[in-house]
Amino acid sequence: MFKRSATTSAAVAALVAVASAGCGEVDEATGDGGGTTLTVFAAASLTETFTELGEAFEKANPGTDVRFGFAGSSTLAQQITQGAPADVFAAASPATMKTVADAGDAAGDPVVFTTNRLVIAVPKDNPGGVRSVGDLADGDLRVVVCAEQVPCGAAAGKALDAAGVTVEPASAEKDVKAVLTKVRLGEADAGLVYRTDVKAAGGDVTGIEFAESAEAVNDYPIVRVADAPQPGLAREFIDLVTGPQGEAVLGAAGFQAP
Repeated sequence: MFKRSATTSAAVAALVAVASAGCGEVDEATGDGGGTTLTVFAAASLTETFTELGEAFEKANPGTDVRFGFAGSSTLAQQITQGAPADVFAAASPATMKTVADAGDAAGDPVVFTTNRLVIAVPKDNPGGVRSVGDLADGDLRVVVCAEQVPCGAAAGKALDAAGVTVEPASAEKDVKAVLTKVRLGEADAGLVYRTDVKAAGGDVTGIEFAESAEAVNDYPIVRVADAPQPGLAREFIDLVTGPQGEAVLGAAGFQAP
């Protein structure tokens, strides 16, 4: 469980700012170069795996440019419901996907293609001496989490509740990569991130598993966006993600089968 801090409100404001900025980045990228552009909005925790799959998709579809918008799922959902021209949306939780479906912006039923769970990330020298989830209650530690509005923040709240641990976070970040960055730079003694993020960090941080994270496993759904500019390519990309190649790439990164 979190104690609400002043930084939580700041994080909410930041989400809105990021939504506008992110939308602009994608708009500028769409349609350049005279080829066909497929625009994929995906949870920040999918950055490495989807980038790899995007490169494979481009090789299989010459002339196609896959452009990504990676951010917190709730930010991306907000962009889509406000009319951002995305083709595919992959979220880190069904709850976030539901906001897009309820707005009529999902074409068909979303498909859960993978799952992920949280670990405690600490700097590789672990200056805070964190050994277990119970240690996070120490008020002298700088603990960073995702904002409650994004899936990694919701999962963190559930996991901490299951552990019976109350944490007053030093900050609540806009997405899981921002949490990881603070731990990586030594600006936090610990942070709750996905196990796949620790693996992607390549030894810059250490992951500490805790049993209660099993109570907060996140399902990742994917869907074609209604009125997608490239509906055919969107279906093909979803087939790639949900097929054997996608399963292999995600599995190698530490994601688990649904």
